[in-house]
Amino acid sequence: MNESISVMKHLNLLVARYPALLACKEDVVAAYELMADCYMHGGKLLVAGNGGSAADAEHIVGELMKSFAKPRKVSKEYADKLTAVSVELGKTLAEKLQGALPTIALDGHPGLFTAYINDCEPQLCFAQQVNGYGEEGDVFLGISTSGNSKNVLYAAIVAKAKGMKVIGLTGQKKSKLSELADACIRAPQTEIYRIQEYHLPIYHCLCLMLEERFFCES
Repeated sequence: MNESISVMKHLNLLVARYPALLACKEDVVAAYELMADCYMHGGKLLVAGNGGSAADAEHIVGELMKSFAKPRKVSKEYADKLTAVSVELGKTLAEKLQGALPTIALDGHPGLFTAYINDCEPQLCFAQQVNGYGEEGDVFLGISTSGNSKNVLYAAIVAKAKGMKVIGLTGQKKSKLSELADACIRAPQTEIYRIQEYHLPIYHCLCLMLEERFFCES
C-alpha cells in the first residue's frame, strides 16, 4: 500500500472514532514523519513521562518492539544466519523472533534512577539517559499532560543539543514542551485524565502507521 494512503487510512480511522482529534491530524502526521525518518536511517526512539505517562512510555515500547497488529517474521537471510550459529536453538529463534523498531522507555531503569537521584540531581534522570543513549538522528518523545514537566524538558533540551528530533505529546494548552518540540501533538483536553484518554489512541495510531510502513510485507 502507498505510504500516504496508509497514513491517511489510520488517521481517518482515528478521527472517526475520536472526532475531537481532527484538530491534531497535522501534528500526528508530523510526528509520524519524524519517527519514520529516524527508523529509516537506523535510529531509535527514546520515550519518557511521569506517572501515567511513564506507563504510556512502556506501552509504546511494547507496541514497537514486537508485533502489534501485523506479523513481523524475520527475513530468510537472518533466519539462515541464526540456524548457521545453532541448528537446534537457531530454528526456534528463526520461527519466534519478530521484527522490532528500537524503542527505549527511560523510566524503566530503577538502579540508575535511584543512583542518580541519590548522587546527583533528581530532575536530570531522563536527561542523563538521553545523554548516554541518544545519538544524532534519534528521536525523543516526551509525554507530559501539562507540557511543563521539568525532567521531560531537561531531557528534550539534551536531545536537541545532540542533534535529535523532539516530539511532544501534551494537553491542549501551549507549553514549554510545545515551544521546544519539532512536532507536538496537543490532545484537545485540559483535565489530566481526559488528556491521557486521548494519548492512548494517538500513540496507537502512530504505532500502527509505523508498523505498516516497516513491516508491510511481513
